[in-house]
Amino acid sequence: MNILHIDISPRQESHSRQLSAAIVEKLLEVAPGASITRRDLGAEPLPQTEALYAAALASPATLAAPPMGSLDLSEALIREVEAADVIVIGTPMHNLTIPSVLKAWIDQILRVGRTMKSTPAGKVGMLRDRPVFIGVASGGFFTGERANQPDFLTPYLSLALSSIGLRTQQFLPLQRTAFLDRSQGPLARDKALAALDLTAAEHFREFHDRPAVLSSTGRPYRDVPSLRQASPGAF
Repeated sequence: MNILHIDISPRQESHSRQLSAAIVEKLLEVAPGASITRRDLGAEPLPQTEALYAAALASPATLAAPPMGSLDLSEALIREVEAADVIVIGTPMHNLTIPSVLKAWIDQILRVGRTMKSTPAGKVGMLRDRPVFIGVASGGFFTGERANQPDFLTPYLSLALSSIGLRTQQFLPLQRTAFLDRSQGPLARDKALAALDLTAAEHFREFHDRPAVLSSTGRPYRDVPSLRQASPGAF
């Protein structure tokens, strides 16, 4: 199993980082021989859309003959996704939606003609589906009976991932983090993890006997102590 582990928070001890690390640990229980590629967008943010990349995406003609080097970063990030059997994302909720660094990643991997097709019926994904686990930390409640704010993160991220073919998603919310003291964090994290469904990852058991391989595309990998098919727009 190849795991792509992506963190978004700039805080190294954030709740979302600890939640994503716990999800990875659960995956390693299913496949101890998994390899892990680390993409730490909180520590190593991607640039916002630059002029050359925007020029390449401006029209079918420029996509067919893009400026030299304009698609290099996009291609590298897409290949990380293609190489992964499972993707784990840990992100905070910023102002009701995703942080800007996660949006910068999405803007690089959603590319017409490479990861999705534009059709009269909408965007059609070109990538192989694989499980995506998204741990979301929020200072308040955004889902459930106690929700007191709208949630624009879940439907947007679900639709963005589905549009390139990543339809098997599970969102794991860790809520009210602004009011948790240090002793309450592990209990809240365990409660969020209780809903984790690793069914889709279990067919990779043949990799169990291989030693885990950790690689990093940003900072070094650091340990920090029910899936469903989503149609576009579903979450």
